[in-house]
Amino acid sequence: MKIAVVGTGYVGLVTGTCFAETGNQVVCVDIDERKIKKLQSGEIPIYEPGLDVLFDRNVAEGRLQFTTNLAEGIQEAEVIFLALPTPPGEDGSADLKYILKVADDLGNLLDHYAVVIDKSTVPVGTAEKVTAAIAKNAKVDFDVVSNPEFLREGVAVEDFMKPDRVVVGTTSDRAKKTMEKLYAPLVRQGNPVIFMDERSAEMTKYAANSFLAMKITFMNEIANLCEKVGANVDDIRRGIGTDSRIGKRFLFAGIGYGGSCFPKDVQALAKTSADYDYDFRILKSVMEVNEDQKKKLLPMVQDYFQNDLKGKTLAIWGLAFKPYTDDIREAPALENINALLDAGVNIVVYDPEAMENVKGVLGDRITYCHTPYAALDDADALMIFTEWPQFRTPEFDKMSKLLKNKVIFDGRNLYELEQMREMGYTYYSIGREGVVQVEA
Repeated sequence: MKIAVVGTGYVGLVTGTCFAETGNQVVCVDIDERKIKKLQSGEIPIYEPGLDVLFDRNVAEGRLQFTTNLAEGIQEAEVIFLALPTPPGEDGSADLKYILKVADDLGNLLDHYAVVIDKSTVPVGTAEKVTAAIAKNAKVDFDVVSNPEFLREGVAVEDFMKPDRVVVGTTSDRAKKTMEKLYAPLVRQGNPVIFMDERSAEMTKYAANSFLAMKITFMNEIANLCEKVGANVDDIRRGIGTDSRIGKRFLFAGIGYGGSCFPKDVQALAKTSADYDYDFRILKSVMEVNEDQKKKLLPMVQDYFQNDLKGKTLAIWGLAFKPYTDDIREAPALENINALLDAGVNIVVYDPEAMENVKGVLGDRITYCHTPYAALDDADALMIFTEWPQFRTPEFDKMSKLLKNKVIFDGRNLYELEQMREMGYTYYSIGREGVVQVEA
């Protein structure tokens, strides 16, 4: 099939590359000339494990191309994906201006039947708006389909090539046949392609992400209560995660969720609820708890240093909102760093992928290191915000020689309490008792 993907952000680039890998001819379109030149020269603007291999192969074999010209990109395309940003507005609603602008352009450009697919996360009713925008000037038949993505950053290629399910919102039999043909190579093992109406598909994406955000937030609430009653949240996680009705995933307590999806999607679903005069009380609580949870470590740091933080140096491991990505959108690390800078703290950081993105936000207000151990040199304590695998089994003896104090504030519960006791570290984590070394 000939496929056009409008938008070369995270979703668009993964979508285009993976469909090229299944033998399709794909043209990715973006108005950002600088980005397109980079892609044409073989430079991928995002970090996603495994994407580079597929990208290089399909560019080399001529199945994956890039252009800034929309008319050129959609020429003879049977399917046109809209993978455009939907940033939250001040009221929490998803901003559809980029999608509707392209839809408006498509009406003038389409000269053949095509299936136009909303791949971006969009609020209920967007397919109808896109249809209306195209129809204003369209001289040919077309269908608009809702096909939300369920990609996890860090494993997006695997998620795309081996999806748990594919959700397709359409009431058109013609579009349904095209979508079945498009996804057939990806669901050969029997994972379902679930067809429904457009509004239900749009709601499915928001419902899925909001439920997962709620699950994370519930465990963080349990963790906060554990600290009060003297229980261990890790034991509780294991105790409830083996219940098949609950499941093991998204039960890890920590300093809250971030990224490009959960915060925006929860906020957008709450706004949709308000627009339809429904008080979605759980979502309000999820957002409130998560905002507080992001700064969960700060009172621990203040208490340990007896509210005397000015001039202290804190090492930070992890800046991305999760491992295996360079994405810092809504990352808890940034909120904590800004609060610590305001308190007069010197910040020294390490992250294997996200430091360039943080430099773009914070510049030289903090110090960046090329190794995790370099960040520890003469620091008063270590804070951990992202659970990169390399942080799980560090050289603790080496760390103790570099740190001024053997103190760790761990927002991701990477280490066992007994291990910290035996190695003489003072250790604070989430939902577990603190390990405090008593001086002889």
